[in-house]
Amino acid sequence: MLAVAVLAAGKGTRMKSQLPKVLQPIAGATLVERVLTSCEPLVPVRRILVVGHQAERVEASLAGKPGLEFVLQSPQNGTGHAIQQLLDPLRDFQGELLVLNGDVPLLRSETLEALLAKHRQSQAAVTLLTARFADPTGYGRVFTDGDDRVSCIVEHRDCSREQRLNTLTNAGIYCFDWQKLAAVLPDLRTDNDQGELYLTDTIALLSPACHLEVDDLAEVSGINDRLQLAECEAALQDRLRRHWMAEGVTFTDPASCTLSEATRFGRDVLVEPQCHFRGANTIADGCKIGPGCLIEASTLGEGVEVLYSVLRQVRVDAGCAVGPFAQLRAGAHLAADCRIGNFVEVKNSQLGEGVKANHLSYLGDADIGARVNIGAGTITANFDGVNKHRTVIGAGSKTGANSVLVAPIVLGEAVTVAAGSTLTKDVPAGALAFGRARQEIKPDWRPPAPAA
Repeated sequence: MLAVAVLAAGKGTRMKSQLPKVLQPIAGATLVERVLTSCEPLVPVRRILVVGHQAERVEASLAGKPGLEFVLQSPQNGTGHAIQQLLDPLRDFQGELLVLNGDVPLLRSETLEALLAKHRQSQAAVTLLTARFADPTGYGRVFTDGDDRVSCIVEHRDCSREQRLNTLTNAGIYCFDWQKLAAVLPDLRTDNDQGELYLTDTIALLSPACHLEVDDLAEVSGINDRLQLAECEAALQDRLRRHWMAEGVTFTDPASCTLSEATRFGRDVLVEPQCHFRGANTIADGCKIGPGCLIEASTLGEGVEVLYSVLRQVRVDAGCAVGPFAQLRAGAHLAADCRIGNFVEVKNSQLGEGVKANHLSYLGDADIGARVNIGAGTITANFDGVNKHRTVIGAGSKTGANSVLVAPIVLGEAVTVAAGSTLTKDVPAGALAFGRARQEIKPDWRPPAPAA
């Protein structure tokens, strides 16, 4: 059996943020969420977060993830002290304990699977991930005696000058035989430079101890400040773009685009420069996105084209064209082959197949039938100062330029609204509706002279 413990108690002082370090976002998810996701394929029977700084806030952020256990570390007196807090919750547990850090978000599931496999194959008491850095300053050094066997780990600040020449470092990821670890945890001492209980000190107390060296150093990159957060974001974005390009997506300028890990692309999608995807998106085959688009938590059907526009929490069916400079807001649904043009905003509205709104319109809280043509400047006036009301426009209707439809209002099928009209009453099918003052002309008119 496998249990996972994620260390998430630290303050993250160098982040200079009111947000706990493990809740800092990267590519649409928090650091700790990414760590938890990385171990899901291992199917652990227990998942425990060791929390401390702003513990309630960390727990609340993960309320939607069932089966998590939280253990409080207070005060925070080192990694060894953190794992000591598991002695009671895991007193009856027998199996492996995988220890992860909540601020190491790029670790791949495949690497954790390899670590667990090596641990079981070698029948080690502990197996740890290691990494070899050209400049290992700040990292604990791992000392081995051949055959991947580890003799001890010495923290950088406790290393002698000769020991610091060793470039094999501790990545802080461990797989323990829990029963053997539990037996030595009470023996940890604080006789070190920081006066803390180090989990690394258990390595010298456990035998055999093995290590697995990672190939991709980015996987074990921890985050302590905003610069490292940005570097990890860049590494993850590059990983995501490379994955989708291998799956048949074209990015004409990859470095200018950012993705969320929850975005899914079909084949033959073209993403132009400066496009950004947030949340869980589905982009179907043959879509063309950009330049200059933001797509968030939306679903786009096959062959949709979006240009210089913002789409948030919307559904756009096959063959639609959006933009330039359009905004589709939450609850908008465009049926197939709609056309939404420049400076058109659609909010919480259902547009039937083939609707066209090409210029300067606001369509809010509306149900619009198939093949309706929305004239330039048409507005559904949906708010009476207290409540929102819906506008219904029947199939095949047309609104003239600068029309205002004051909701609640229903226009039947094949209605024509004259340009410049303000309508406040329902219109039956097939009618022509006017709602404007009669034009008057005063010939030879001159403005009055200004007062002396």
